[in-house]
Amino acid sequence: MRKLKEWLSIRVAKAPGMMVLFGIVAANFCLFFIAAVVISRLAPVSLAQNDFWSCVFYTVSMVLDAGSMSYVIQDVGVTSLALVLVCLITVLTGMIVFTGAVIGYVSAWISDFINTAGAGTRKLHLSSHIVILNWNTRASEIINDLMYSEKKEVVVVLVSREKDSVAREINERLADTLDRERKAGAALKNRLVIIVREGDTYSTKQLNDICLEQAKSVIILGDDISNTLCKFDYQERIDRLEKGNANTIKTLVQVAQITAAETSADNQQIVVELDDDWTLSLVKRIIAHKARKGKCNIVPIAVNRILGQILSQFTIMPELNTVYSTLFSNKDASFFVRRETEDKDENDFVKQFLAARGNAVPLTVMKDADGICHSYYMADGERFAEEPRHGRKPAEECFTVALNPDYTLEHKRVIILGHNSKSGAIMDGFNSFLNEWDDGSGNTLDIIVIDDEKNLEKQNYFKAYPYVSKVIAADVYDRDAVCGAINAFVDAGEEDTSILILSDDTVMSEDTDATALTYLIYVQDIVRDRIAKNPDFDSESIDIVVEIINPKHYDVVRNYSVDNIVISNRYISKMVTQVGEKEALFEFYNDILSYDSKDNAVFESKELYIKKAARFFNAIPAPCTAAELIRAVYAASPDDNKQIVLGYVSPGGKTVLFEGDQDDVEVALTEQDKLIIFSNH
Repeated sequence: MRKLKEWLSIRVAKAPGMMVLFGIVAANFCLFFIAAVVISRLAPVSLAQNDFWSCVFYTVSMVLDAGSMSYVIQDVGVTSLALVLVCLITVLTGMIVFTGAVIGYVSAWISDFINTAGAGTRKLHLSSHIVILNWNTRASEIINDLMYSEKKEVVVVLVSREKDSVAREINERLADTLDRERKAGAALKNRLVIIVREGDTYSTKQLNDICLEQAKSVIILGDDISNTLCKFDYQERIDRLEKGNANTIKTLVQVAQITAAETSADNQQIVVELDDDWTLSLVKRIIAHKARKGKCNIVPIAVNRILGQILSQFTIMPELNTVYSTLFSNKDASFFVRRETEDKDENDFVKQFLAARGNAVPLTVMKDADGICHSYYMADGERFAEEPRHGRKPAEECFTVALNPDYTLEHKRVIILGHNSKSGAIMDGFNSFLNEWDDGSGNTLDIIVIDDEKNLEKQNYFKAYPYVSKVIAADVYDRDAVCGAINAFVDAGEEDTSILILSDDTVMSEDTDATALTYLIYVQDIVRDRIAKNPDFDSESIDIVVEIINPKHYDVVRNYSVDNIVISNRYISKMVTQVGEKEALFEFYNDILSYDSKDNAVFESKELYIKKAARFFNAIPAPCTAAELIRAVYAASPDDNKQIVLGYVSPGGKTVLFEGDQDDVEVALTEQDKLIIFSNH
């Protein structure tokens, strides 16, 4: 008996559901057996000649349908009190032991199945899908950009907590995009299948349950500050993330172990977000040990460095914000890459492409670390690289332009308001720009920084940057000090002034973008006051670049007539999305976001530039087509700095990218227009 009790105790503890099912089956078996025996004993001889299973049939009939009791008594042919009582007891007991127990068990099983499926403990059967591990403020933008993909995408999100809030955030973001596109007259369809699961991103079982080994790309997101944190733990969390992100390393090790296996899918892209040098150094070690070409391709995305480069470029050339916003996405014109079967010379590639194609703009060719050649181009879609040109004879034979051989970028004056975790990377971006464009006079760039004392001290008052002419200690509440410093700087120079307003990404979520919006109100007040005093004041002489983190604040900023709104997280999200599709785009992005170093004897790195037409040409070209302008500018460019026109920006900020059939795009440039140029310098 003791052994039986031990066995029952163990079975109940390990498999309570199975023991309940066993008990239900046993109880019903006993009910049917006992009832059948009793009925056969009470029945007359005529019925007793039937076999035992006939009595079992009577019992089952009464359990399933209580009304069958009258037919059983009629068939038996004896209306005795004992038989009636037995039938009643059988019916009542059957309602509890069979009907009630079975219905209860099945209901509990269905409920458990629904809860288990929602909790994410059942294995999925997927392939060629996208997996996102962890969640941060950039994650919903990644999923949002996938809506513009030309094919149906399946996305599985695995988060450690708050599954429901993540699902709500995704639904709100996608609904907002669909509504915007509908109002704009676009027929955008949501072809995404999104599965959000809650679990442990370090668990091999749970990673296998989402078919990680068969995913086409895996995106590992970094941590950021969450409003779920206790304020007392806030500073400790910031200090820890500034040192490094061990959780990212832990997740990557697990992912690399699975995707590098022989049974995993080929050419899986593992995109890893990181914010600091410590994490980057460890990711590079993991790449050296675990990455396998053609199997597990690990691509690290240095978030702060990339955003720093982007924000510094936008400050110098604000129009690039609109250009990058389009080209970094899957919507409209975008960057595309194609693997070449043989090595190609860049000039030969561009010339041949321009001669044969008319629906895409060739950019460059690059070799990856394995020596494989890739070509890059701008187009509405990947298929347009193969569209033949149906235009007239080569443009350089019928249309020519004269370029200014002494073209240089103008002296730039910049005001930086506020700070964020990318402040150092932004200054590194300015350093990189000066390495290529400083003429030695030291007058290429003039910056003042207005920020609170604590963060100025943290940056050592920007003493390491000689082009920072002044720092002003004033926080967002010192309106007079902030506005006075801005007015004084604008009045001190004749050139246009760029004002970069930074949003602090280290604050609690409820404070996100608050200081940036406050600074924006100050700057707009300054512009309005100047227009009131002088109706002829050129408001475009002050370029306002506002960084925001939460896309929900976009409309608020637009209400202040600001066109250059930088949703910083969106750029990283778009880049992560595209790199997840084509790894070769990563090296291209690295190239266009970095300028040449001082040590380079020739200009090698290629970038996007905004160049004023009045200074770029010796004379403004006559009206022409986009095909003629692209080919004529390329033909007129010197061999060491071939320049490709991607479009232009007209006064007022309207941006035109040369997408579609270039022979059908009419171009009539004026001296106020600015060209979008892809070149070495």
